[in-house]
Amino acid sequence: MRTLLASLGLLVCLPVMANDAHLHAAISALQNPNSVLIDVRTAAEFADGALPGAEQIDHEQIANRISALAPDKDTPIVLYCRSGRRSGIAEDSLRALGYSNLINGGGYEELKVALESQD
Repeated sequence: MRTLLASLGLLVCLPVMANDAHLHAAISALQNPNSVLIDVRTAAEFADGALPGAEQIDHEQIANRISALAPDKDTPIVLYCRSGRRSGIAEDSLRALGYSNLINGGGYEELKVALESQD
């Protein structure tokens, strides 16, 4: 019974630890002056609030527009959206194009709080 409870506790904690790892990776990448921060939410969501320095490219348009922002496929790119789902889709699209230094920063609110705590 203890093993079952310990296993269930670990399964509950894994997504939280994974999210923390993505946030830490995003913050580290953004320390690089060559990094690019991309908000893949809609223009309306972006207008309601975005992270400082972020460029808005809808996740469905990222493959067509990325070369204007990051012609070098080794550029550190941090992607975020509302929850991390669309930024994951954008990450997959960019990997298929040969971009290699990609980080899914997850959701806007979580990344905003993490960045503010660095100040």
